[in-house]
This record gives sequence, structure tokens and C-alpha cells, in this order.
Amino acid sequence: MTRPSAEPAKPVRLRCALYTRKSSEEGLDQAFNSLHAQREACEAYVASQAGEGWRALPMAYDDGGFSGGSMERPALRQLLADIAAGKVDVVVVYKIDRLTRSLADFARIVELFDTHKVSFVSVTQAFNTTTSMGRLTLNVLLSFAQFEREVTGERIRDKIAASRAKGMWMGGTLPLGYDPPTDAATRALVVNEAEAATVRLMFTTYLELGSVHALQRWLADSGIVSKARTTRAGRTTGGLPFSRGALFHLLRNRTYLGMIVHKDKVLPGIHPAIVEPGMFDAVQARLDGNARRHAARPNRVATAALIGRVFDADGAPMSPTFSHGARGQVYRYYVSAPLQQGVRPNRADDPTDAVRRVPAVVLEARLAETMRRLLPRVADPLGDIVRVEIYPASVQLSLPIALLPGIRSRLGAGEIVAPDAADPARLRLELPVRLRLRGGRTIIARPDGTAPTASRCDPVLIGALRKAHALLAPSPDGLPTIATVPTTAYARRLIRIAFLAPDLQAALLDGRQPAGLTLDRLIRAPLPCSWAEQAELFSA
Repeated sequence: MTRPSAEPAKPVRLRCALYTRKSSEEGLDQAFNSLHAQREACEAYVASQAGEGWRALPMAYDDGGFSGGSMERPALRQLLADIAAGKVDVVVVYKIDRLTRSLADFARIVELFDTHKVSFVSVTQAFNTTTSMGRLTLNVLLSFAQFEREVTGERIRDKIAASRAKGMWMGGTLPLGYDPPTDAATRALVVNEAEAATVRLMFTTYLELGSVHALQRWLADSGIVSKARTTRAGRTTGGLPFSRGALFHLLRNRTYLGMIVHKDKVLPGIHPAIVEPGMFDAVQARLDGNARRHAARPNRVATAALIGRVFDADGAPMSPTFSHGARGQVYRYYVSAPLQQGVRPNRADDPTDAVRRVPAVVLEARLAETMRRLLPRVADPLGDIVRVEIYPASVQLSLPIALLPGIRSRLGAGEIVAPDAADPARLRLELPVRLRLRGGRTIIARPDGTAPTASRCDPVLIGALRKAHALLAPSPDGLPTIATVPTTAYARRLIRIAFLAPDLQAALLDGRQPAGLTLDRLIRAPLPCSWAEQAELFSA
């Protein structure tokens, strides 16, 4: 009797990601463009391998208008993320230079492919990445691709330099006051009369106000915004209030004198000027004078130890800034970039009550105190901090992963440390720090509400306590009693301070009062008779 033959094994199903790229945006609006052609070729190749179990994923990894010399491409980043998540088995491209034109980037990509057992196929170039000869072939092809990209870039740069030497506009951010060239032969900017009038008004107003900050506020109050533009891909840019940096650039822009600026050269242009030379020179003199006066002042921003490393809960950078008090005191803060630009979030759209402004000195002291405890042998307690993220209920730090063993053994109550899921080279340290807004100020406190460092004596609170006791007189039995009936509502509220718990009064005199305790809060809050309830009320 013959045995039945064994059934052939079914091929393993391989999920194929099809990646396409086009360097420029030209032609992307067509019904059938280069991306579609690349994808059809890749789909046909995958279909030819159907017997081996190949199946094309429905996800379209298309990068239109992105150079192959950089990995900052949305579809490529999504592809690499899906590979890391185990969703892809084979990457299929039309040509290898569609994936990258950089040898260094290709080495990183292939390393990721090898780590996750992902194969790589080029439809028009036959090679196998699993062999040394295949890798050599890839490196040779990439070397030529990178050489071609660099030679093309040099040729384009030389053409742009020669054209600008003739006064032509060769692209870039279009200045307010001009429209794009309409004559392809001369490539001369066209004056937009309505915008040109706005530019001249901005120059004149700056001379009247004497400050870019004042000009920025005036433009915001007048409803004048930056120029809105629509790219070939349909994205809209501009149309927002002017930032200080944009205004400095506008007031320095020699394009308004009929000039063309190319790198460090200023060349005669063929487009009309819209600002008189006398007006332009007067504005430059005022800008230079303000810059000299600003340079002579102490550099308060340079003292910010965490500059460039602080971000709010939305990921917006928080830049150092400062203000002056009534008695000449200088207060330093870290303020979110949108808030510095005058953009205040709608509370209905911001239910998390994200912190947009924090006192720099207190934040730096709190983090330095924590880092000295966690890393006692480090000379600069803030030096290892890569990133600081500010949340209402916590402050989260990004640190090098090598510090994890030493930190883990010294954690305090409520502190959490773990490897960063988004970056394997970093760890994330969460500190249970509460940030609260009181009296127009953001208060940083420990979970128990106490200040991280000793508070300075508040002369307002001490003076109010003395006035409250002055309203009392000793009775025959030695107990305090009201000397005269207070005649004003303020005096009647003030006298209650004299009946605060003794420990709380001593803290006021020594400058150890709870964080955020103000005179207004003391005289307006309902005062419990129980000293324990008072301590709980004013520490919350």
C-alpha cells in the first residue's frame, strides 16, 4: 500500500511596504505623477512574487517634495516606526536612491533592517542585502547617487549665484510688499502696492515708537499680520501676527531698497524699491543704537542655566526672559514661545491648564537640589539634564541612560525613573512637583506644599502682622483683647491675622511661610478657629 504524499508547505506570508519619493513638488498635483509610476512598478514586482507569499501593504509610504539627502521625511519616519513595531517584512522601492542618497543614512537604515529581520528590494536593481557582495553593490550604487546629488546641488547653486548677480529673484521667502515675478525671462519682483504701503507704514511707525517691541504691540492692536502664502502642495503659511524676529528681519531687509542679497553680498536688483534710502538709513541707525544699549546691559538671559532645554506640556520651547520690579529687583522666568509671541491659549481648548510661565530661580534650585541628591559626585548638578518638561503636577527630566543605576537607588518619595520609550539612549525621571498659579505668579512646591528652599522674609506679611497686633491690647488676665473696634472693613479683616496659629505667625516672621501665601489670601480666606485647620488651609 502506498502512503499518501505530504502536502507542500505553504509559503510564509511576507508583508511588503512600498516606499516612493520625489525630490520636488512639481507635478504632484497631476492625476498620474512620478509617485504613482513608482508605486505601480513596485506593486507589479510584489505581484510577481505572490507565489513566495509576498503581499503589498495598503499603507502608502509616499514622500512628495522631499530630498533624499535627509531622513527628515514623514513617510520614511512612519515606515521606520512600523518596522520597529514589527509590521513590515520587506521594503520595496523603485530604485535605491528613492530610499536615500546618503551613505551614512543608508548605513543606519540597513542596521535597523537587520535588527528587525527586514529584507530590502529595489525593483530595477537586483541585489541581496544578506551577502557581502550585495552590500558592496549597494555601497557603490549609493556612492554614485550621493555624488550625483552633490554635483547637481553645486550646479544649481552656481546658477542661482549667477542669476542673482544679474539682479534676478531666484526664489526664497517672498518679502511683504512684493509678488512673485511674472516675466520668466527677467524674474523681477512685482510691487504689491497695498502691501508696499504697509511696509512703509511699519518703517515710519518704528521711528515714531523707537522700539521693535512697541512696533509688535502696535501691529497686533492694528490687526496687521504677516503675508499668507499657499505652497504648491496646498499648505498655507503665514497670516499670523509678526514675531520680534520677523520684524527685525523686515526692518533690515535691503530688498526694499531694490537690492538682491545673496549670502554676504548685496547686489543691485532689477525690481523697484519701495522704501526711500533716507528712511531705511534712519531705521538702521535706530536699530544699531538700540542694539548697542542692549549690549551694554547685563546679560540676564545668559544666566539661565537651562536655556534651550525647557519645554511646556505641549512641547513648545520655554525661553528665558526677565522683568523688573518696582524697587529694581530682577525676576527671571521661563516662558512658553506662544505666550512670548502674544498667543494666549483659549481655556476651553486647554483643559489641562498647562503651565506657560515658571520662575527660573526656583525651578533651577529645585532641580539642582534633586540632582545633587541623586548624583552626589557630579560637579554640575544641571549639566546632565538633556530636556525638562513642565506639567501642572510634575516635572519630567530626560537624562543619559548610563545614569539609571545610580539614580534608581536614591529615589525619593513619589519619584519615578525608567528608560525613555521614545529614545533608548535616554531615561525619563518624573518628579512629583506641583505648579500652581497664585497672585499672578507660578509657585513651585513639593507634594506637601512646602517651598523647595527657604523663602525670604516678606515685609508685607510681617508689616500686616505687626499692624494686626497693634489693634490688640492686653486684658487684666493677660490675654489679648481688641483695644478699639475697627472702623474699616480692611481693619476688621486685618485684625484676624493676630489670631493665627503661633507656629504660622513664627513662620511669617522667619520667612518660612508656606509657598504662595500672600496677604490678600490671608485676609480674604475664612479663618478657622482650629490651629490645625489653619495650617492645613494655608498649606494647600
